[in-house]
Amino acid sequence: MAEFDSLVGRLLVAMPGIGDPRFEHAVILVCVHEPGHAMGLRLDRPAPMVDLKSVLSKLQIPAPDSAAGRPVLVGGPVDKERGFVLHTDDWMNRDTSVPFVDGLAMTGTRDALIAMTDVAGPKRSTLLLGYAGWGEGQLEDELGENVWLTADADMDVIFDEAHETKWARALAGLGVDAGMLSGQAGRA
Repeated sequence: MAEFDSLVGRLLVAMPGIGDPRFEHAVILVCVHEPGHAMGLRLDRPAPMVDLKSVLSKLQIPAPDSAAGRPVLVGGPVDKERGFVLHTDDWMNRDTSVPFVDGLAMTGTRDALIAMTDVAGPKRSTLLLGYAGWGEGQLEDELGENVWLTADADMDVIFDEAHETKWARALAGLGVDAGMLSGQAGRA
Protein backbone atom coordinates (compact mmCIF):
# COMPACT_ATOMS: atom_id res chain seq x y z
CA MET A 1 0.00 0.00 0.00
CA ALA A 2 1.31 3.48 -0.92
CA GLU A 3 2.15 5.90 1.86
CA PHE A 4 -0.58 8.47 2.48
CA ASP A 5 0.42 12.13 2.11
CA SER A 6 -1.87 14.32 4.17
CA LEU A 7 -2.65 17.81 2.91
CA VAL A 8 -3.73 19.16 6.30
CA GLY A 9 -2.76 22.81 6.58
CA ARG A 10 -2.34 23.24 2.81
CA LEU A 11 -4.41 25.31 0.44
CA LEU A 12 -6.35 23.83 -2.45
CA VAL A 13 -6.52 26.30 -5.33
CA ALA A 14 -9.15 25.54 -7.96
CA MET A 15 -8.01 25.32 -11.55
CA PRO A 16 -10.06 27.18 -14.17
CA GLY A 17 -12.69 24.94 -15.67
CA ILE A 18 -13.07 22.92 -12.46
CA GLY A 19 -16.50 21.89 -13.73
CA ASP A 20 -18.34 22.67 -10.50
CA PRO A 21 -19.63 26.24 -10.20
CA ARG A 22 -19.59 25.96 -6.40
CA PHE A 23 -15.79 25.87 -6.55
CA GLU A 24 -14.90 28.31 -9.36
CA HIS A 25 -11.87 30.33 -8.20
CA ALA A 26 -12.02 28.64 -4.79
CA VAL A 27 -9.25 28.68 -2.22
CA ILE A 28 -9.82 26.00 0.42
CA LEU A 29 -7.82 25.35 3.58
CA VAL A 30 -7.57 21.61 4.23
CA CYS A 31 -8.40 20.99 7.91
CA VAL A 32 -8.77 17.18 7.86
CA HIS A 33 -7.24 14.76 5.37
CA GLU A 34 -7.22 11.09 6.20
CA PRO A 35 -7.44 8.01 3.96
CA GLY A 36 -11.22 7.80 4.45
CA HIS A 37 -12.21 11.44 4.05
CA ALA A 38 -11.15 15.07 3.82
CA MET A 39 -12.64 18.35 5.04
CA GLY A 40 -11.77 21.92 4.20
CA LEU A 41 -13.00 25.48 4.56
CA ARG A 42 -13.38 27.85 1.62
CA LEU A 43 -11.65 31.15 2.36
CA ASP A 44 -12.74 33.46 -0.44
CA ARG A 45 -16.54 33.62 -0.60
CA PRO A 46 -18.38 36.00 1.74
CA ALA A 47 -21.95 34.99 2.56
CA PRO A 48 -24.32 37.46 0.92
CA MET A 49 -26.00 39.94 3.28
CA VAL A 50 -24.58 38.31 6.43
CA ASP A 51 -22.01 39.77 8.77
CA LEU A 52 -20.65 38.73 12.15
CA LYS A 53 -22.88 41.20 14.01
CA SER A 54 -26.04 39.72 12.47
CA VAL A 55 -24.99 36.18 13.38
CA LEU A 56 -24.15 37.16 16.95
CA SER A 57 -27.45 39.04 17.30
CA LYS A 58 -29.40 36.07 15.95
CA LEU A 59 -27.73 33.86 18.58
CA GLN A 60 -28.44 36.47 21.27
CA ILE A 61 -24.76 37.11 21.86
CA PRO A 62 -23.84 40.74 22.61
CA ALA A 63 -22.55 42.12 19.32
CA PRO A 64 -20.12 45.03 19.50
CA ASP A 65 -20.16 47.60 16.72
CA SER A 66 -16.81 46.23 15.51
CA ALA A 67 -18.64 43.08 14.36
CA ALA A 68 -20.77 45.07 11.91
CA GLY A 69 -19.56 44.61 8.37
CA ARG A 70 -17.16 41.84 9.36
CA PRO A 71 -17.74 39.15 6.72
CA VAL A 72 -18.97 35.64 7.39
CA LEU A 73 -17.73 33.19 4.78
CA VAL A 74 -19.40 30.33 2.96
CA GLY A 75 -17.06 27.54 4.04
CA GLY A 76 -18.52 25.08 1.56
CA PRO A 77 -21.68 23.45 0.30
CA VAL A 78 -21.98 20.82 3.04
CA ASP A 79 -24.00 21.48 6.23
CA LYS A 80 -24.41 25.21 5.48
CA GLU A 81 -26.08 25.94 8.82
CA ARG A 82 -23.08 24.67 10.79
CA GLY A 83 -20.58 27.31 11.84
CA PHE A 84 -16.85 27.00 12.29
CA VAL A 85 -14.57 29.63 13.75
CA LEU A 86 -11.19 29.33 12.09
CA HIS A 87 -8.65 31.04 14.31
CA THR A 88 -5.06 31.40 15.37
CA ASP A 89 -4.06 29.08 18.18
CA ASP A 90 -3.26 31.89 20.61
CA TRP A 91 -6.83 31.37 21.87
CA MET A 92 -8.07 27.84 22.48
CA ASN A 93 -10.87 26.11 24.34
CA ARG A 94 -9.11 22.98 25.54
CA ASP A 95 -12.35 20.98 25.33
CA THR A 96 -13.66 22.06 21.92
CA SER A 97 -10.89 23.65 19.85
CA VAL A 98 -9.25 21.42 17.28
CA PRO A 99 -5.69 22.43 16.41
CA PHE A 100 -4.85 20.99 13.02
CA VAL A 101 -1.57 22.64 12.06
CA ASP A 102 0.92 24.88 13.88
CA GLY A 103 -0.69 28.24 14.42
CA LEU A 104 -4.25 27.30 13.42
CA ALA A 105 -7.28 25.74 15.03
CA MET A 106 -11.01 25.58 14.51
CA THR A 107 -13.78 25.67 17.07
CA GLY A 108 -17.47 25.15 16.49
CA THR A 109 -18.90 26.43 19.76
CA ARG A 110 -20.55 29.57 21.06
CA ASP A 111 -17.55 30.57 23.17
CA ALA A 112 -15.44 30.87 20.02
CA LEU A 113 -17.95 33.34 18.58
CA ILE A 114 -17.76 35.38 21.77
CA ALA A 115 -13.95 35.22 21.70
CA MET A 116 -13.89 36.62 18.14
CA THR A 117 -14.90 40.03 19.49
CA ASP A 118 -12.95 39.91 22.76
CA VAL A 119 -9.50 41.46 23.13
CA ALA A 120 -8.47 38.25 24.93
CA GLY A 121 -9.67 36.18 21.95
CA PRO A 122 -7.64 34.96 19.00
CA LYS A 123 -5.46 37.49 17.19
CA ARG A 124 -7.03 36.46 13.87
CA SER A 125 -10.30 34.66 13.25
CA THR A 126 -13.13 34.23 10.79
CA LEU A 127 -16.55 32.60 10.94
CA LEU A 128 -17.46 30.17 8.18
CA LEU A 129 -20.79 28.50 7.50
CA GLY A 130 -20.63 25.03 5.99
CA TYR A 131 -17.61 23.12 4.74
CA ALA A 132 -16.23 21.26 1.75
CA GLY A 133 -16.04 17.51 2.16
CA TRP A 134 -14.66 14.60 0.20
CA GLY A 135 -15.27 10.87 0.61
CA GLU A 136 -12.67 8.13 0.46
CA GLY A 137 -10.30 8.70 -2.45
CA GLN A 138 -12.37 11.57 -3.90
CA LEU A 139 -9.88 14.37 -3.22
CA GLU A 140 -6.99 12.22 -4.42
CA ASP A 141 -8.90 11.53 -7.66
CA GLU A 142 -9.54 15.25 -8.15
CA LEU A 143 -5.86 16.02 -7.55
CA GLY A 144 -4.94 13.36 -10.11
CA GLU A 145 -7.28 15.04 -12.61
CA ASN A 146 -5.51 18.38 -12.00
CA VAL A 147 -8.67 19.97 -10.63
CA TRP A 148 -6.72 21.51 -7.74
CA LEU A 149 -3.26 22.92 -7.21
CA THR A 150 -1.85 22.72 -3.69
CA ALA A 151 -0.09 25.62 -2.01
CA ASP A 152 1.44 26.41 1.34
CA ALA A 153 -0.88 28.13 3.77
CA ASP A 154 -0.50 31.89 3.93
CA MET A 155 -1.99 33.63 6.99
CA ASP A 156 -2.98 36.68 4.96
CA VAL A 157 -4.78 34.59 2.34
CA ILE A 158 -6.48 32.72 5.18
CA PHE A 159 -7.58 35.69 7.27
CA ASP A 160 -7.58 38.97 5.37
CA GLU A 161 -10.75 40.44 3.91
CA ALA A 162 -9.50 40.93 0.33
CA HIS A 163 -11.62 37.95 -0.72
CA GLU A 164 -11.82 38.85 -4.40
CA THR A 165 -8.01 38.54 -4.76
CA LYS A 166 -7.35 35.41 -2.71
CA TRP A 167 -7.44 33.02 -5.68
CA ALA A 168 -4.96 35.09 -7.72
CA ARG A 169 -2.73 35.62 -4.67
CA ALA A 170 -2.70 31.89 -3.83
CA LEU A 171 -1.70 31.18 -7.43
CA ALA A 172 0.95 33.91 -7.35
CA GLY A 173 2.41 32.21 -4.27
CA LEU A 174 3.01 29.22 -6.54
CA GLY A 175 4.57 31.41 -9.21
CA VAL A 176 1.48 31.16 -11.43
CA ASP A 177 -0.10 34.19 -13.12
CA ALA A 178 -3.88 33.73 -12.91
CA GLY A 179 -4.29 35.61 -16.19
CA MET A 180 -2.22 33.00 -17.99
CA LEU A 181 -4.39 30.02 -16.97
CA SER A 182 -6.95 28.56 -19.30
CA GLY A 183 -9.98 26.44 -18.47
CA GLN A 184 -9.43 24.45 -21.67
CA ALA A 185 -7.84 21.02 -21.44
CA GLY A 186 -5.51 19.79 -24.13
CA ARG A 187 -3.38 16.86 -25.16
CA ALA A 188 0.24 16.80 -26.14
